[in-house]
Amino acid sequence: MPRPHLLVRLAAAGTLLASLAACTGGSSDGTDASKPLPTITGNPPVTLNVFAPQFPGVNLKTNKFTKLIKQKFNITINWQTTGSDGTAAKEKRQISLASGDLPDLYLLIPWVDQFSQTELLKYSGQGVIQPLNQLIDQYGPNIKKAFAAEPEFKGMATAPDGKIYGMPQWNDCFHCTYTNKLWINSAWLKKLGLEMPKTTDELRDVLRAFRTKDPNGNGKADEVPLSGDTTDPILPYLMNAFVYAPDGSTIPSTNPTLALNNGKTVVQANTEGWREGLKYIKSLYDEGLIDSSVFTQNADGLKKQGDNAGAVILGSAAVKHPGIAVTLNQKDGRDKNYDVVPPLTGPDGKSYATYTSSSMPGSTFVLTSKASQTEQIQAVKMLNYIFSQEGQLNGIFGEEGKGWTEPGKSDVALDDSLKAAYMVPFRAEPSNDLWGALAQYNNTAQFRNTQAVATDPKSADGYERRLFEATKLYEGHEDKSQNFPYGQAWVDPTVSSELATLQTNIGTSVQQSAAQFVTGKKSLDSDWDSYVSDLDKLGLKRFLQIYQEAYDKSSAKK
Repeated sequence: MPRPHLLVRLAAAGTLLASLAACTGGSSDGTDASKPLPTITGNPPVTLNVFAPQFPGVNLKTNKFTKLIKQKFNITINWQTTGSDGTAAKEKRQISLASGDLPDLYLLIPWVDQFSQTELLKYSGQGVIQPLNQLIDQYGPNIKKAFAAEPEFKGMATAPDGKIYGMPQWNDCFHCTYTNKLWINSAWLKKLGLEMPKTTDELRDVLRAFRTKDPNGNGKADEVPLSGDTTDPILPYLMNAFVYAPDGSTIPSTNPTLALNNGKTVVQANTEGWREGLKYIKSLYDEGLIDSSVFTQNADGLKKQGDNAGAVILGSAAVKHPGIAVTLNQKDGRDKNYDVVPPLTGPDGKSYATYTSSSMPGSTFVLTSKASQTEQIQAVKMLNYIFSQEGQLNGIFGEEGKGWTEPGKSDVALDDSLKAAYMVPFRAEPSNDLWGALAQYNNTAQFRNTQAVATDPKSADGYERRLFEATKLYEGHEDKSQNFPYGQAWVDPTVSSELATLQTNIGTSVQQSAAQFVTGKKSLDSDWDSYVSDLDKLGLKRFLQIYQEAYDKSSAKK
């Protein structure tokens, strides 16, 4: 949320931005969409004022990749930097927009301060943002190639009016697309003579054994059979054995469970399948098989359980990857004992896995009307280079020979069906030869999966392979027809504030009520009908209507 003093400064933002657009839109060097852009074969010297977040250990002004951009494109960059804290960075970005002192280019990071789709529509309507279509057509062959290879990428970048108002980052992180996994202590399974659980009943039996049979061997009843935290909730993984638990494209505490049912927007949290899933989870909780603090503890609290001094006490954790629950590469090797549990099969044969796009809707490369036509062209040339294999390697990882190297003959790609194209040596300290996430635009599955990775998934250098192989067990369990396409469904800016309120209120009610049903503060018998009724009172019908209208206009439906 913006701080109070920021709200005061932004109060006249619309007037300021409209005024700025009037002043800059008629520039003699501006882009006329009705005419082709001039052909610039060389690289005339330009200076770009670039607004960007900067991480500790990186100085963008003296950075070697910045110098490489200067060498290749004759671009001198004047950096206006923020820190990497999202709240502070977004505030500074908003102030720059409201002040009228625009940079030529916003170069951002998705999880820090990128423009939302709604913001892109808003500021484009005020003439502040420069569409990229012509620039990409004439100066972005690598970008066009990426769009052709990944239609969803182009759909995410293209507004309903066909304009591209900014460039999102495409990050095809395979293990990130199945965020809700369960990791279990396989050493305990082996000690107790148990098999990897495949069904909800088998999981219950395993958790009971963890609680009662002293698998850590210290003679104490200190084992925690199943845990999680507020950022990595246990509910979606377990719920998927009863009803598809969709990603909410929000923080977990306000996930309204928006989904599609034959092209119609619904929420899963008022269905009978959701209720049955809650009954099962409550039954585990009532037996003491789920940690009592699972709905309140943060990631640090979970890590304390995983890293407990002396005896290992954590039996399983519902997290994206085991490093969230236990520190990796410990001397006692405990972190190597956690293996992924495949999606469970529920009593009715359901066995889903939540699928989440690892690319965030919005834009991180946004040209403003302050940039001259020549500056716009050179900026897109730079972006086009970043889309290349060479640009990705140098921009994300740093100098060849230090940040990345050619693979050896015996090196194996992450996806062993592919040929290794590069390897990334471990570097303990931050390096000032890369832009890192600022350059992560074309992270396709092909690019990521051709990285050479150690063949032992339990080794320090094989962790990415461990996650890749684990995720393969989840692949195919998703139901993409039920996923709402947040990336392609652009919400009208005039209703964005209303939608944000509805989503927060409904999502918060869904998640808080789920915890209350599981812990017994609410009854699934006597309180369920009033819970469903309360969702309606919070504006569920209007919430679904807004998203339905956005979906009906989207490329996903077409």
